[in-house]
Amino acid sequence: MRKDTIGFIGLGNVGEKLAKNLIHKKNKLYLYDKNNITYKKFTNKNIIFCENLEELVINSKIIITCLPSPKAVKKTIKTILPYINKFHLWIEMSTTDKDEMINLSKIFKKKGGNVLEAPITGGEHRAASGNISILAAGDKKNFKRSFPVLSNLGHQILYCGKIGNASILKVMTNYLASLHLIGIGEALAVVKKNNIDLGLAYKAIKISSGNSFVNETETKVILSGSYDVGFTMDLVNKDINLFNKLGKNIKLELGNYLSKKFKLGSKTLGERSFSTSIVKLIEKDVKIKLRAKNFPKQLIDKQKKQKGVEV
Repeated sequence: MRKDTIGFIGLGNVGEKLAKNLIHKKNKLYLYDKNNITYKKFTNKNIIFCENLEELVINSKIIITCLPSPKAVKKTIKTILPYINKFHLWIEMSTTDKDEMINLSKIFKKKGGNVLEAPITGGEHRAASGNISILAAGDKKNFKRSFPVLSNLGHQILYCGKIGNASILKVMTNYLASLHLIGIGEALAVVKKNNIDLGLAYKAIKISSGNSFVNETETKVILSGSYDVGFTMDLVNKDINLFNKLGKNIKLELGNYLSKKFKLGSKTLGERSFSTSIVKLIEKDVKIKLRAKNFPKQLIDKQKKQKGVEV
């Protein structure tokens, strides 16, 4: 087994894109997903498709997980534990529960393994280009060991201290993004009702104090009518629940509002509808369409891969 051979578990919308950034001429990449159909998305050489998790763990020193829920993460780690030893480093890149992450890291360490949590943030399109941002937490030695791998996956990499910190910060950023999304929907509805072109409105927001990452990305696919951000309603609800759990001793008026709003969106539009489609509830209520010309159907990061840097 070559030095720090990598195994990647979870090839969904984001996992697939991250894994492709790790494909290298000289080193084999071991892949596993419970849905074998996802393997068809990979045509590169130097990839080994594993039939089970045991095969992946035995052949890998660094194990990366990118899974849809805390439940999926827990099930996966419990499955691979019998094969873990002191040479293994688990890098968890999902958006998961802070308490669950801490508990699983303790169990993993008891088997001699090492742990780094490293959730990503910045949009599926930047996961594809390798310019995604990464929040990393755990022992500094594990951060340093994983940095070459993280550098292939992302651009801006922030070390956040102890295990659990990165999960908290990731959930917080997703909460803010959801707030911005609702705000943009309402703002554009007001502009539309006052007969101003929404393309002009987008430009005005972009150069103003009201601008945000969400406006510069998700507003585009709302105005094009595709709503395609690769992030779905069920995942938003998971993240809002995690945020509200973290703030259980705080009166979270906006957190509770978001929970009700996105649960309604999930029920009305479907769990697997794009998160951006939440603005359809506003469109329906006001009886308008938030559309403008010359906006893309999909988000593509056209910037070349930027060097991974610690910020």
